[in-house]
Amino acid sequence: MRTKEYDLIVLGTGDAGQAVALGAAKEKWNVAIIDKRAVGGTCALWGCVPKKVLISGEELANFSQRMAAAGLSSKTTLDWSELMAFKHRLTGSFSRDSRSRLQKHGIDIYEGTASFVGEAAIRVGEVILQGGYIHIATGACPRPLGIPGEDFMTTSSEFLYQEELPQRLVFIGGGYISFEFAHLAARYGRNVTIIHRSAGVLKKFDPDLVALLVKASEERGITVAASQPLVRIEKEKDALLVIVQADGDEKVYHADMVVHGAGRVPDIADLNLEAAGIEASQDGIVVNDYLQSISNPRVYAAGDAAAGGLPLTPVAMVEGKLAADNLIHGSNRRRGDYRVVPSVVFTLPKLASVGLQEAEANRQGLQFDVKFRETADWLHNLRINEPFAGFKIILERPTGKILGAHLLDSHADDLINLFALAMQHNLTAADIKQVLYAYPTASSSVQYMVG
Repeated sequence: MRTKEYDLIVLGTGDAGQAVALGAAKEKWNVAIIDKRAVGGTCALWGCVPKKVLISGEELANFSQRMAAAGLSSKTTLDWSELMAFKHRLTGSFSRDSRSRLQKHGIDIYEGTASFVGEAAIRVGEVILQGGYIHIATGACPRPLGIPGEDFMTTSSEFLYQEELPQRLVFIGGGYISFEFAHLAARYGRNVTIIHRSAGVLKKFDPDLVALLVKASEERGITVAASQPLVRIEKEKDALLVIVQADGDEKVYHADMVVHGAGRVPDIADLNLEAAGIEASQDGIVVNDYLQSISNPRVYAAGDAAAGGLPLTPVAMVEGKLAADNLIHGSNRRRGDYRVVPSVVFTLPKLASVGLQEAEANRQGLQFDVKFRETADWLHNLRINEPFAGFKIILERPTGKILGAHLLDSHADDLINLFALAMQHNLTAADIKQVLYAYPTASSSVQYMVG
């Protein structure tokens, strides 16, 4: 077995991995990067980017159908194969482009499963790579559920590459993955059910707006079955039987496809971390404020593979840059700042959040005011016939600083960034109301949300 030495070995070719690899290579480091899947990472190939492309078709259909309900004629027809072809055209070159970019900077690419065989030594295939430093950015994978028939489930990554969409779909888990894909499938006329083990779905978002979104989902024909923990999945001829616990008895849902949307965990199980003395928890590799392993100083980790940060692509991108800076300059000098991190559920309407929810503000003993309102009767929602919309803004008393912003709106994905910007720079409600906004626009409504 041959051995090669590198200044830096990076595990994972997603955003958090490429940022470190490219940053080091530009400083003339000798760099290797390893991935067991196609070069490019989850977001670009099996996550947020292809998902958002598919949602573009959903948005077209959604808008057309809403306008038809408002009395404007619509001739839009939906074709899943056309949507998939559109996605392939837009994302098909991503892996090639990532590979080319890495190679252009002299980075050696290894394909295969990485496994530690020493403090800074990794085996991949028939090669042992010895590194001065190791950066782990292997992302996340579906959470093992430990139930019989688990192998019958389709992963969220696989769902994004279905050339045909079956008629009956059951989504396991009441998080953002299930809701986003359920809305997409329902818009294409499929029979859709979301099954969640406990009473509350989308727990990281404001419960009042979640309740509105559930109503919008049910209006679209989606069944949201809460408090029904999954027991097992069985195959019966061409169908799948999803058996859950409901009110003390077993209940059966019939499906053509069962999609795993019940959470993701750091994809580190096959790295043999013990051989390198790397401490890890169920949340990922345990790192200090500088993304350095607390048990092996030659190892750094970022993105979904590291414990502490939020499992969001923008966080992974920032952490990759922070880790690169701390590695390259030989001193831990930059820390992550997670005070203001917006997140979005790309349903229709979209659900967005940044900052504190009411319950957390109460737990912290803060003094605050809450601005909550449904806004289906506001102009920018009336104009597009959006029947489910609302906001909740949490303002610190008496300063008027924004502690949290929560939106349900067709424009929530863009509007939430305005609130994130305001929070990052400590703007108050008074500051927001002083701006002269272009009107009539969705963004001009923020002044009324804080008023």
